[in-house]
Amino acid sequence: MSHRRMSHYRMPILEKKGFVVLSRDNVVIEPEEWRSLEYVDWKSSGDTRFAPLASAYGDIECNAFWHFDPPKPDKDGIWIDSQVDVAPTIAAAAKVPGANVGRVRIIELQPNSYADALYNSHLDDNNRLNDEGGWVVRSFRNLTDDGESYMVLREDVKDPSTETRIALPAGARVIVDSERMWHSVWHTGDEPRYCLITSYESGPELEKWIFENDPIDDVEVPELDPTCAAEQEAQAQARRDARTAHYGYDPTTVMSEA
Repeated sequence: MSHRRMSHYRMPILEKKGFVVLSRDNVVIEPEEWRSLEYVDWKSSGDTRFAPLASAYGDIECNAFWHFDPPKPDKDGIWIDSQVDVAPTIAAAAKVPGANVGRVRIIELQPNSYADALYNSHLDDNNRLNDEGGWVVRSFRNLTDDGESYMVLREDVKDPSTETRIALPAGARVIVDSERMWHSVWHTGDEPRYCLITSYESGPELEKWIFENDPIDDVEVPELDPTCAAEQEAQAQARRDARTAHYGYDPTTVMSEA
């Protein structure tokens, strides 16, 4: 572990499993809010678009903060007034913890398969220029009611025994050290899934909010048909291996330590 990584404050609650599931958020958010946002065609973890609410310098774009001049860590995101104005309840939900935010975005994900989710599983690059303070983690708050869809988390992307699947009804909330945990979503619905994704700096504000919302990391994982799961696993890993061979490296690995 490098000195840079050791200098960050990391929340003890994420040390064991790299994630916690919070109690469901019962605040009603009208679909018109996320439908009225301006989206950009940004591909991540499948067939996706994104609607940013906070970005590096307040523009409607989704780039990591170090891509700009001047570059900066994924902290101190600037709220986009035109987006916040049409989605005030969503923006308020992101602000509730009181922690420093970086990127704040709505993801629109089209339906996919378990194999697609495993193929698209990835690590985030949250801390590339984060030289001090708290380790940046991500919060996922499901907006649509997708109770038969699952966030798929793995400690090792090639090891199914390390997998946790978390159901995604409306209001489901998960905090993930997404630079540690491989993650994607298996969306089984007929319509797009929408979710609020917020990058937060680890610290006392975020920890206080987490503990106020009944965090657990012992999640009952629904059983999958063994034959189907094995077939989908083999398909996904073959696709991942082919992609790695094509690029000469796995593009879904976090690059901040390069």
